[in-house]
Amino acid sequence: MSKGRILVCEDDNDISNMLKIYFTGQGYDMEMTRRGEDALKTTQQQLPQLIILDINLPDMDGYTICKTLRTTTRTKHIPIIFLTQKDDRSDRIAGLELGADDYITKPFDIEELRLRIQNAIASAERMGLTDPRSGLPSGRLIEEQLREMLRRSEWAYGDIRLNAFEPFRDKYGFVSGDEVLRFTAMLISEIVDEHGGAEDFIGHAGNDNFVVISKPGQIEKIKEAMEKRFNEEVKSHYSFIDREQGGIKIDDGYGGEKMARLMTIAVGVISSKDREFTDIREVTEAAAEARRKAQQQANLAQQTGAAPTQKAVQTTAATPPPAPVPSPSSPDTAQPPEPVQPTGSTPATPQQPDPAQKTDTPKTVL
Repeated sequence: MSKGRILVCEDDNDISNMLKIYFTGQGYDMEMTRRGEDALKTTQQQLPQLIILDINLPDMDGYTICKTLRTTTRTKHIPIIFLTQKDDRSDRIAGLELGADDYITKPFDIEELRLRIQNAIASAERMGLTDPRSGLPSGRLIEEQLREMLRRSEWAYGDIRLNAFEPFRDKYGFVSGDEVLRFTAMLISEIVDEHGGAEDFIGHAGNDNFVVISKPGQIEKIKEAMEKRFNEEVKSHYSFIDREQGGIKIDDGYGGEKMARLMTIAVGVISSKDREFTDIREVTEAAAEARRKAQQQANLAQQTGAAPTQKAVQTTAATPPPAPVPSPSSPDTAQPPEPVQPTGSTPATPQQPDPAQKTDTPKTVL
């Protein structure tokens, strides 16, 4: 299991390669960039849990990058460590004033750097700033964003829940479950980058619950894209057999088995246009209710879509020749009486045998 994702922005190839080899061996996922612009773009696409930043870069200085990260809603919580040759007191003070969490000068002790990185990530997790599985803001940071959101004139909030996540984790294990959470965090980030704005916020409220703060004109596109992409792409986390049968078999609690469906995503959306909200609890409760209603409608639509098919199969099976049920009011379907006398004025019905033949046949046999 990964200890965290670290983004390194360093233009010295020797130092960059050394950091990548060492910290990959320590269990971290490493992302390496040489330019500040690439670092900002990479951070928006997938949030790291810590950033190591050089000051002297080819396109912009590290101070500018740090300031941009600290003033952007989605990245201002990420721990930043400056790793630079600038060892003047004024340089260290400038970096710390911009919001950097630490300042290390070159040459440096790799073991000391490891401990500082480990402590910075652990501190953020203890303070409830980030979720260790997804790297997204959680707890207190989400509450702060909600309070700030209510002070705006226009806002939109999305409550996101993974359906059937628990059965998946029970069968495949917590490691696979954490992979799904990281996949979900990355997917939401990609969609918000495509359909939202730089000031949009993404959070991991806990376990299988995520949140998005955006604008009314963008949230519906984000919702639609999430439902479409997640419901299809999450299938790659299942085995071939489970994908083919459309679910996984789990214990029903009575010694037997039952089928649990594949994971889907449910999104409840509310905005400042719906009504006036005065407290963040009202916002979260209203969004959760909207999510439950959206899921109920999706379940109903799924059942309604399956019902005609089942009905058609039943009708087709019942359409061939009707069952021979006697009806006193319908002579065509009633059984013919035993004593049938032929008459000259009433021709015999082609479907019914001639009564005379019925009489003659037994005589001939006898």
